[in-house]
Amino acid sequence: MLKVVGTMFFKDGKLLIDKPRKRPTFQMIGGSVEEGETTLEAAIRECHEELGDKAIFDESKITPVMDFEEIATSDPTKKIHMHIFKYDGELEGELTTSSEIESFMWFGQNDDVNLLSNT
Repeated sequence: MLKVVGTMFFKDGKLLIDKPRKRPTFQMIGGSVEEGETTLEAAIRECHEELGDKAIFDESKITPVMDFEEIATSDPTKKIHMHIFKYDGELEGELTTSSEIESFMWFGQNDDVNLLSNT
């Protein structure tokens, strides 16, 4: 089973999500755990990769919250084991898009849930 991580960053009661260029929906900051990595190491790496070089956060403030099994957004026939982390601080600096990430959004309770991936 594929191990996947997601990290929650909050600001003013809203969750930071990003939209990969290859998908129509937004998702939490995260991705697959690579061979030899712990889930925490994967969460930290994915945060650096997806948020860009100008985003500033303290790696020691990324803490585990929960984990569960889910169906992969990219392949509805594949099960994943999702590990959720939370950043216990305020994200600083600037978010930058990349060849992988098209845009970012601070998602609040009044935003359209149809924008979100299943995870």
